[in-house]
Amino acid sequence: MAQLKRRNTAEEEIPTGSLPDIVFMLLIFFLVTTTIDMDKGIPMNLPDRGGEFKVNPENISNVLVNAAGQVLIDDEPTEIHQIHDKIRSSMEARGRDEDGKWKLIVSIKTERATSYDTYIQVLDEVKRAGVSKISIAEPEQ
Repeated sequence: MAQLKRRNTAEEEIPTGSLPDIVFMLLIFFLVTTTIDMDKGIPMNLPDRGGEFKVNPENISNVLVNAAGQVLIDDEPTEIHQIHDKIRSSMEARGRDEDGKWKLIVSIKTERATSYDTYIQVLDEVKRAGVSKISIAEPEQ
């Protein structure tokens, strides 16, 4: 008689036939449900290119920020937390134009080595004061 051999190990397999379908469905799910944060930058309305107009120099307030984070407003040393009050008093001193907008134009100028955080703090304080006309001057070499 023929003798039957008994297998000692059973080979088990994981069914992978539907694996590509599952992976594709997971990919679609995550693509559809994931939101991508977009950096919006600094929200400012920029003038049209080439738009030039005459400005009364008395209506310009110069804000200078050096690399150490020190601020000068119209050649007067100022702490960052004081910018709002000083700019606000300058706005009220200069008054409004015919359109009801403040006449004050704030020109912000920094050194190349000025930290970005300091620049943003100064810009935020100026905007918090209610200035609608801000000039960002190019840093010196």
